[in-house]
Amino acid sequence: MTSRYIKKSVDTDLADKMVFIGGPRQVGKTTFALSMLTANPHESSPAYLNWDAPADREAILSARIPAGQPRIIFDEVHKYAKWRNLMKGLFDKNHSTISFIVTGSARLDYYRKGGDSLQGRYHYYRLHPFSAMECNAQPDRDHIGQLLRFGGFPEPLTKGTERFHRRWLRENSERILYDDLRDMERVREITMLELLLHHLPACVGSPLSVNSLANLLNVNHNTIEHWLTIFGRLYISYRIAPFGSKRIRAVKKEKKLYFWDWSRIPNTGVRFENMVAGNLLKYCHFMEDTEGYSMELRYLRDIDKREVDFVVLRDGHPEFAVECKSGEREPSPACRYFRERTNIPQFYQVHLGTLDFGNALTGTRVLPFATFCRELSLP
Repeated sequence: MTSRYIKKSVDTDLADKMVFIGGPRQVGKTTFALSMLTANPHESSPAYLNWDAPADREAILSARIPAGQPRIIFDEVHKYAKWRNLMKGLFDKNHSTISFIVTGSARLDYYRKGGDSLQGRYHYYRLHPFSAMECNAQPDRDHIGQLLRFGGFPEPLTKGTERFHRRWLRENSERILYDDLRDMERVREITMLELLLHHLPACVGSPLSVNSLANLLNVNHNTIEHWLTIFGRLYISYRIAPFGSKRIRAVKKEKKLYFWDWSRIPNTGVRFENMVAGNLLKYCHFMEDTEGYSMELRYLRDIDKREVDFVVLRDGHPEFAVECKSGEREPSPACRYFRERTNIPQFYQVHLGTLDFGNALTGTRVLPFATFCRELSLP
């Protein structure tokens, strides 16, 4: 499980660009970056510089880089206010002989903004948790069940025990809120963000009411929006917007929220929907980061509450829609309704069982999620 899905593309890009790798805390960014230096990514390397280590920080501030290293990793360097100019100078001076990898837990694609000094000098990748196809080229129900229960983050997935998973979730949340958040944002009400984070798993899968959250926590609407934006920047959660037109009387504003770590969701059916969302978002980000397409993950819902869970768009055009059901049911009537009124070419209904069949009437294929992953080659 150490050869990650972006490795081949990153290796190619390092020939003439810096590579930035963002993603959630403990998703495996450092291990992956080190795998680009050595066959054993768990060994230390002089080419690895971590901003959080005092000795490395001094070297970074002095722009001293290890001699004789063809690739150098800068980890969490975006915590330094002038990191963009630092990396620009190092790249411009050394790019003919040295490749640079920059990693960070906070959203490098957000925090790099505010200046274009690095324009044209790097490619950006978002590293996702492990998914079915990345764990096994032929995923089956057992692989899907393990991922569904423990999530796709390397440590709890490989340990595979309830006790370790509980402890990891608690410690991970504390580190994000009290370390990453403190470093990146000026937020005083961390205990309030803890309350929000504790409540959000119950909101997954349905259109999110920001006003209800504001009333629950006794704060205003803009404050909740700001806090949700922070969670997005820190790779805790993400929101997807509705897709549709006047012909289907689609809802327009209500977004749905999902977690990068779907194992936070207590309800199994909703957790499965969040896992599917994570796999589809990973596909969208992979196609953007490696091929340059403009990808979107959205959902279908009209004012009469007919809904299909996900629609994937490429360059503004829908590729396919996905409905999630934990059981092996007949296609949802909503699939037929939206199939007749949209230009979405293919509808899928994925489940955790074994049946695989099509329905000509609804134009929907019902299939196991493992089969869906294999056939669409989701990363």
